Amino acid sequence: MNFPPIPEIVNGLPNICGHEAQVEAITSRRDPVYLHETNLRLDRLQAVCAIALHMQQPLIPAGGGDLRTADLISNLDAMMRDPHTGDNHNAPVFADCYGRMGDIIPELVHQGKNARVMLDYSGELLFGLRKMGRGDVLERLRGITCDPFLRRHVEWLGTMWGHAVASSTPLPDLKLHMRAWQHNFAAIYGWDALARVRGFSPPEMHLPNHPEAAYTYVAALLECGYQWLLVQEHTVETLEGHGLGDKHIPHRLVCKNSEGKEVSILALIKTQGSDTKLVAQMQPFYEAKGQHPRKIQGIRVPPIVTQIGDGENGGVMMNEFPSGYRQAVHQMGSEGVTLCNGTEYLELIHAAGVRPEMLPACRPIGQGKVFERIHKWEPGAVDRAIEELKKENPHFNLEGGSWTNNISWVRGYENLLTPMNQLSARFHEVLRSRSIDRSSHAYRNALFHLLAAETSCFRYWGQGIWPEYGREICRRGMEILEHDFRSVA
Repeated sequence: MNFPPIPEIVNGLPNICGHEAQVEAITSRRDPVYLHETNLRLDRLQAVCAIALHMQQPLIPAGGGDLRTADLISNLDAMMRDPHTGDNHNAPVFADCYGRMGDIIPELVHQGKNARVMLDYSGELLFGLRKMGRGDVLERLRGITCDPFLRRHVEWLGTMWGHAVASSTPLPDLKLHMRAWQHNFAAIYGWDALARVRGFSPPEMHLPNHPEAAYTYVAALLECGYQWLLVQEHTVETLEGHGLGDKHIPHRLVCKNSEGKEVSILALIKTQGSDTKLVAQMQPFYEAKGQHPRKIQGIRVPPIVTQIGDGENGGVMMNEFPSGYRQAVHQMGSEGVTLCNGTEYLELIHAAGVRPEMLPACRPIGQGKVFERIHKWEPGAVDRAIEELKKENPHFNLEGGSWTNNISWVRGYENLLTPMNQLSARFHEVLRSRSIDRSSHAYRNALFHLLAAETSCFRYWGQGIWPEYGREICRRGMEILEHDFRSVA
């Protein structure tokens, strides 16, 4: 499929919609991506490790002194403009971190080393970099993304365009985030690069565990062509309600809704909690050295130790990762214990005969308590079961889980979630009211504000200016809907 390139910026906005048919055609491909390029042979591997670098900067109304009129800019840009406040002096280092794998990977590959890395960049970071005039960062990554000699060493993971956490994001917006990221990525690096994106990295490693939300989430991932996702170990349970047995083999994440319908997707399990040292000091490699091959229905499979961490945040990642990564890669070859990216690994074990139905199943944690109360699968069954549980235990909740469980993405943020939900409801009301041209500026502008308003950062950083940023973006989004679509009832 040779589609013409699409522009990255359209009338000042990121290209996040309007090419749905092309995006669907590209992302529905099922041909192997890495199998014919990899130098790894399954029978020569003892164990493998996979690391992913997560990169994010929200868009905030900080391009000016008045919150209601300030330009919507990258938080990185805001840090650059005010280097003497807090840790803003780190902004130039962050910018370098966003691009440095574009230098480190070619260096190691040209030395004959078996470097691998997975990259997770939010859409609003990609757009924010371009808008602030740091397209050089994106260009540093072009070689490892598009060059056939280098690209097999690097796997891009899809994510939510606006770094939205699923449990506190209106369900109809989940697929909008996924498709917007695919649009934006294809606009920067081309259709061939998008065709290679098969795995998904959830913001904050968050997995919704409300059955309807989890079902909708996984269904949206599948509709968007994703074949697997990263899952934090303590956000899932076995179908018997226990913790996972073997965390170093892939699982099938199975989600069921009130009507008893099921969807499933492959999951690679990220172990342990949120700690950038795990990646910065290459802990997965050293853990993998103590692992040995497993048998899956008689097929020999090397285990995979998987980690993801912030790619720029914190001194250990800013300063120690490059040397720690190089040191580990210099100890590896293409046999024994080595790095391997997620899709590469899954394609290798699939070629060896491992089918999804042969893998252990898991589900979002806590669902067993709900399902055991359901005697008939029908609309409303899940909500009735949850109400029963809450009457018995007022503390019971299904807010989902992430790589750190000391943060609720819901409680205490009604002052932000209410306008966010109102904006989403009005957005979809407008869409239902009449046929909307998804390539129009009006639609793209409304969608842009909706997705930007839903970033987790407006809740992660607590009360104060951050929720206020989110509310202001919601206000602007609502204003766009009322002004640009005022003929809609």
